Amino acid sequence: MLDTVWPDSWRAAFRIELRAEAIGLAWRGWPVIPGTYPDAEPGAAAQSATSMWTRPTPAHDDWESRIGAHPQQVAAWWTGRPYSLLVATGTLVDAIEVDDQLGRRAAVLLRATGQPAPIVALPNGRWLFLTVSANGIPRTLSDAEGVEWHGEGSWVPLPPTPFRHGVVHWRVKPDVWGWKLPSAEVVHDVLVRALEGEPHPHALRQVLPVEPSAA
Repeated sequence: MLDTVWPDSWRAAFRIELRAEAIGLAWRGWPVIPGTYPDAEPGAAAQSATSMWTRPTPAHDDWESRIGAHPQQVAAWWTGRPYSLLVATGTLVDAIEVDDQLGRRAAVLLRATGQPAPIVALPNGRWLFLTVSANGIPRTLSDAEGVEWHGEGSWVPLPPTPFRHGVVHWRVKPDVWGWKLPSAEVVHDVLVRALEGEPHPHALRQVLPVEPSAA
């Protein structure tokens, strides 16, 4: 847990990084909101008792009214507290959450077709594909086991948000594609195709890093 395990210097550096990322996203118009963190006291929008904490939720019950806050307000929220970094979905950005297997297949297909898409990796093995907001997802995806659409009324964590056993990180950063979110239709189509089978092994080796062999 953040405040009981990490040294003071690490906690301070991590708070600074979370605050900087939140401010940077807010300046770009992303609807960031503060989220709970592993050592937060219960009693917020969703309680985060350390014995049950699995992923962050909005730290304030009125989180929807905080969407679109000025970067100066965002900076104030993150001053002194290591809030998780959440982005509210359904206005500017949506996210499709999938398991590791489907995420890897879809990432290969996106790379092969040259389509840009920011991709987030969660410490629990889940992947998030970010898109512009849409009114829904194809029935093939909504019916698929392990696929979750985050649209209006939801949120997702962004790096460097801590989970209990790891930190959220980018697999594909937004700046790689000039901070341009892909259309929902393009990513939906790729995910549907990824559900149909594995990509070619040669394409997989081109996209995914090869683990070094043991000496």
